[in-house]
Amino acid sequence: MSIVITAFERSPDGGMGLARDTRVRWALEEVGQPYEVRLVPFGAMKEPAHVSLHPFGQIPTYEEGDLVLFESGAIIFHLADRHTGLLPMDANARARAITWMFAALNTVEPPILELVTARFVEGDKPWTPERMPLIAGRIRERLGRLVTRLGDAEWLDGGFSAGDLTMVSVLLRLRPSGILAEFPSLAAYVARGEARPAYQRAFAAQLAINAAPVPGP
Repeated sequence: MSIVITAFERSPDGGMGLARDTRVRWALEEVGQPYEVRLVPFGAMKEPAHVSLHPFGQIPTYEEGDLVLFESGAIIFHLADRHTGLLPMDANARARAITWMFAALNTVEPPILELVTARFVEGDKPWTPERMPLIAGRIRERLGRLVTRLGDAEWLDGGFSAGDLTMVSVLLRLRPSGILAEFPSLAAYVARGEARPAYQRAFAAQLAINAAPVPGP
């Protein structure tokens, strides 16, 4: 059964790897699974055909035979659970890697997404100038704790895992704000993730889509 994922026909970031389909591509590359990509225009994301796959009308989605998944974290976990390469064999280490996946998505990512919303969606609102420092403060507090936990280690818990893949993907979304650069050890951690051959293949694939000419009507 072939794997099919969905991605933006034109990503809002211009192909810089910040959209969530890049996480799924990366995971597929790490576990060595071939896949196809179905590109979805913005106008089609809320239409019934796509909503039948993703009830909230977003990307990415994952199809493999009769299985349909949405939410990037769930897709990454499914791939890591089914294939070798992203979760340790030891039961306790495996549980810790899964915990780091949840930490990335539930603790670190929410204020980062709030910052993106405040800057690009609500930037013209009267409360934005006061709100932005509060959001940035919450992000810095979480990153400070992450720095302490990472210490001098290469990865969060032993070898590279789905926890690192998810965390690096989340932290990448901070790069345009400049906040990531304030934490050199985390910037280096992200760079190690980006240097992995699997990430390089995933990034190149989604960048190629965004660099291609826009299809005609």
